[in-house]
Amino acid sequence: MDDPAAQPAADLERRILDAIRRGASMEDIADIKESDAANPDAAIQALKDGNARFFSGRATRPEVSANERRAQIMGQTPYAAILACSDSRVPVELVFDQGLGQLFVVRVAGNVVGEAGLGTLEYAIRHLDVHLVVVMGHEACGAVAAALLPEERVAQEPENLQALIRRIQPSVQNMPPIRDKKARMREAVLNNVRYQVSILREQAVIQEAEEAGQIRVIGAYYEIGSGAVDFLIDEEDLRP
Repeated sequence: MDDPAAQPAADLERRILDAIRRGASMEDIADIKESDAANPDAAIQALKDGNARFFSGRATRPEVSANERRAQIMGQTPYAAILACSDSRVPVELVFDQGLGQLFVVRVAGNVVGEAGLGTLEYAIRHLDVHLVVVMGHEACGAVAAALLPEERVAQEPENLQALIRRIQPSVQNMPPIRDKKARMREAVLNNVRYQVSILREQAVIQEAEEAGQIRVIGAYYEIGSGAVDFLIDEEDLRP
């Protein structure tokens, strides 16, 4: 039985081949590739579906043909931008079972909002027409664990690493006592995700795009052990 999910890719391949035979320019070929999600809700669902394939062992590991790669030379059409941690155990495209050109990924330890990362996300919103911005934390995040350390321990780290840790510290101050260490770390990571989301939503470009309905800004938590992603979508889930 044919795989219905493969039909869009086959249709795209056929359209690109037809364009090549007609002698289309690279710009014309690039225009053939459209975003895989037309609005924020569709983008969220695409990530949910991809992660479900990943953690259930049904990942398709999307590959593209040479012609599809050519269609991306002159431009890109990602449907979501993701601010994730640099942790080597969190390969974003694999976690969401997405292929080339589908996700615009910014990775920095602790998934913190900094000047360079913010500028990158603004570019994605203004020039790539993404429909979703996701801040994704993860289980056992070392950067968040560092933010929970006593100040004298943080002061022993290199200057730039200290600056990064201090971007996380406000989110984990005054945490309620939680005896279970794993539960405490999960809560700290979620607090940091919510905090970084709140910072993003205060930025003019992001605020304007969200108010216009162009994008949604949400949070996510990746559980390394299971491979599952929990999404923070509702305002109550996102409230710092």
